[in-house]
Amino acid sequence: MAGFLQFPRVRARNLEGLDVDLPDAFAGERNVVAVAFRREHQKSVDTWVEWFEARSGSDPGLRFYEVPTIGRMWAPVRRFIDGGMAAAIREPIVLQRTFTIYGDVAEVTGPLDIPDRSTITVLLVDRGGRVLWRTTGGRTEPITHRLEMVLAEHGDGPAAGDVRA
Repeated sequence: MAGFLQFPRVRARNLEGLDVDLPDAFAGERNVVAVAFRREHQKSVDTWVEWFEARSGSDPGLRFYEVPTIGRMWAPVRRFIDGGMAAAIREPIVLQRTFTIYGDVAEVTGPLDIPDRSTITVLLVDRGGRVLWRTTGGRTEPITHRLEMVLAEHGDGPAAGDVRA
């Protein structure tokens, strides 16, 4: 991969119903973003939550976002799908950090170089939308170790390099 990947400018809505523009809505200096494509991907996303909640307590510049990315054909039933997710979650912090995208999935997968939608893609994105690190699938200790190294490298200063897990 030459150069840096940039999170694409897309419209999303959090599960509280607030429309947002990504990557502008990513509020952290560094943002762990789990991009999912299928309902069953939630299990993989959930493997990251406990780590994030523990890590974010000591890192106020770190945020975590879930980004279900759903094809345009489902847009007419968005209210039903998002409502179902919100009813299952009910935790305000999770509702606020879950941004659903309905539209041409390639507008997300193309710029982020995601060739495979069979699992989640997890990204570390800086405030400007630049992808600093990426991996796929659920959290494992070796992957978490690599992410911790990148977080340490990018703790307070501007991004210095692109890292791929």
